[in-house]
Amino acid sequence: MSLAGVIFDFDGVIADTEPLHLRAYQDVLAQTPMVLTTESYQDKYLGYDDVGVFTSLASDHKLSLTSDELDRLITTKGNRYTELLAEENVVFPEVEPCLARLASNFTLGIASGALHHEIEHILQNAGLQTHFSAIVGADDVNQSKPDPETYTRTIELLCAGLNRPASANGFVAIEDSAWGISSARSAGLPCIAVTNTYQAVDLANATKIVASLNDIDVPMLEMLTKN
Repeated sequence: MSLAGVIFDFDGVIADTEPLHLRAYQDVLAQTPMVLTTESYQDKYLGYDDVGVFTSLASDHKLSLTSDELDRLITTKGNRYTELLAEENVVFPEVEPCLARLASNFTLGIASGALHHEIEHILQNAGLQTHFSAIVGADDVNQSKPDPETYTRTIELLCAGLNRPASANGFVAIEDSAWGISSARSAGLPCIAVTNTYQAVDLANATKIVASLNDIDVPMLEMLTKN
């Protein structure tokens, strides 16, 4: 089938926000018995949304969190992340030319484990929001990545905008983590992995691996939708 659209992950693909998320988690966790190192975050928790990080981390520390405690951690972390975000430009420099190559001919979407308002805030500040016809964040679905729901919901929204039945046919995902690749592939999408966050050996389940968004062009995307 011909290429209809491209669905981007956000953290690690469009925006280099993972270091800020880690700092926000660590600042919040400093007031708790839990510890989150850079190594453990990258190895185990990076693909989770805030709920997944805190609940999994508590379980690994053999602790239990009440719903109120979890809500407080998430809120405090979100506030701290917003503070850190205000201090930095986090959009990768190759994003704008990549979107310019694609947006005029294909519909674009975002399927992310980040919160919807965080995604929109960064896109608006960078002047990139108009490129995307659909944005699905962690708070827009019941199950975030690695569950496929984030991608299936994005596909539904993009297909509705194209006035076609909801189907993964003709769409390609772009990811940077094994969790994201699993989510995309489970939703029926071929997936390009960008080595912004992990080495190629860690992204072996992707359909194709590239070093940068600069390496992605229309012929590559079209080839993936024909396979």
